Amino acid sequence: MEKKSKNPLKSILTIVISLAFAGFFLWFALKGLDFKVIQKSLSKANYWWVLFAACFGISAYWFRAIRWNLMLEPMGHNISNSNSLWSISFGYLMNLTIPRSGEVARATALYGVEKVPVDQSFGTIILERVVDLVCMIAFLGLTLIFKGEAIYSFYKNSGINFNPTKILIILGILVAGTVLFFMFKKKLSKVPVLDKIINFIDGIFQGLTSIFKLKQKGKFIIYTIGIWVSYYFAAYLVCFALPETSSFTFADGFLIIVVGTLGMMVPASGGIGAFNLAMKYGFMALFISMGKNGEQGAEIGLTYSFISLPMQIVIMLIMGLISIPMLAKARNNMTDKETQQ
Repeated sequence: MEKKSKNPLKSILTIVISLAFAGFFLWFALKGLDFKVIQKSLSKANYWWVLFAACFGISAYWFRAIRWNLMLEPMGHNISNSNSLWSISFGYLMNLTIPRSGEVARATALYGVEKVPVDQSFGTIILERVVDLVCMIAFLGLTLIFKGEAIYSFYKNSGINFNPTKILIILGILVAGTVLFFMFKKKLSKVPVLDKIINFIDGIFQGLTSIFKLKQKGKFIIYTIGIWVSYYFAAYLVCFALPETSSFTFADGFLIIVVGTLGMMVPASGGIGAFNLAMKYGFMALFISMGKNGEQGAEIGLTYSFISLPMQIVIMLIMGLISIPMLAKARNNMTDKETQQ
């Protein structure tokens, strides 16, 4: 966790590119819109609803921490819920600097306080992303059922080009690579240079397959539902902060969480710009499907994004900054115990 980058120039370049992404998407989101209208909407917002939504945002951290323990259990690791929570929080904090760096930072932080091999914990983190993708697809299914017209409008206005052939090719390469790895694993592991790489990949596969060895499958499902219900209400309740969206239904919330998740997947610092743009098109689609003005929907979508995204970033900052002394304390306690033995 405390290792400094061997190539600081690379880290700086990554941050600069990430900020450039964020700046470009934010400029594109604001292009052609009257920011005074957005400012006026922000001034009328009821921020008590935002505070209520933030409570659900924090609860998602706790559910994810407990679920992570269940995933590590089949590999013989029984970690504390607090160390799991603060490792996750530290990972999210790192994502604010370098997108996607949080996954490695989280696994490294956990190793520092629980000595769980990085490759194994990293494998469970990849598994988490797969489970999250399945959950998002479930929300997408609900959105298609209840808000099909809005989804079509979002797809039409966002410029997303869905190419199933490319996706199938990528999946085919991944499957072929996995098969070849297991076929030649023993032979490759005999090569000194490749030995550590093979062991690391093997550890990741152990983490990925831990879902098949879960001792408490029911709890895993309950905590997964808890995570995504928390995400849903963290997104949906912010709508009640704005007069223009206070009448939004549960079904409208399905579209908001799907579109918001897509925006946060873009490698921009903290989702800045990409999330705003996604909300612009998402609310535009919702307003059009309701027979309202699409441009007004775009303005309200940006207003919503300027409330929801800072809320998420503040949670990441608070939880992340608290995690630093908490992890340091846990690491010192572990060192003291090792010294006494």
